[in-house]
Amino acid sequence: MSIKLVVFDIAGTTVKDDHNVSKAFQAALKKYDYDVPLEMINPLMGYEKNQAITQMLRLHEQDKSKISTELVNHIHHEFIIQMINFYQFEPGIEPLPNVEETFKALHQLGILVGINTGFSKDIAETVVNRLQWREKGLIDYLVGSDEVELGRPHPFMIQKMMHEGGITDPLEVAKVGDTEVDVREGQNVGCRYVIGVTTGIFTREELEEYHPTHIIDDIAQVLDIISE
Repeated sequence: MSIKLVVFDIAGTTVKDDHNVSKAFQAALKKYDYDVPLEMINPLMGYEKNQAITQMLRLHEQDKSKISTELVNHIHHEFIIQMINFYQFEPGIEPLPNVEETFKALHQLGILVGINTGFSKDIAETVVNRLQWREKGLIDYLVGSDEVELGRPHPFMIQKMMHEGGITDPLEVAKVGDTEVDVREGQNVGCRYVIGVTTGIFTREELEEYHPTHIIDDIAQVLDIISE
């Protein structure tokens, strides 16, 4: 049985990220007087951001009555503003090594390329537009965490792409990402390959704890894995 769809994360997996997402998340929390160190934020970066904000507030707000939907939405809105501005205008927004070449090679094999993310769709669109991945014909699907009922680690984003691609068997799908929640998402879908990549937030040792089928240091290794 061959792979028909490979789903990739964005920041840290396919797009260079020097903790920029975590720093924007940190700044959004700081605006509302929550001073959270990056080492506490990094592990949550693959999650849908409202969920990540809520988790941070539960840890840092002693008065739990203050943790309202309104507060979470305000912090998320600030995060969105910062990330859209960053991905639109910051110099140095670029794919990680071998990413675009890997997308092209997958297409040459007749395999669909999907992108999903813990970002809302508006941020994800900003990234893809900046890199012109649609214009270059590099991706087939883009799904943000706000387009489905629940984001990672739930399976709905990948299942949405599978439905659109007419794929019913998760063993025809591979998931690639740099965080714990990427790995668990792929596992919850039942993907044949769940591939952790060390180019982002998590180290090889940290990824090993979640038992992906493979851990790689270079995105091009995806091609070797799906050809096994």
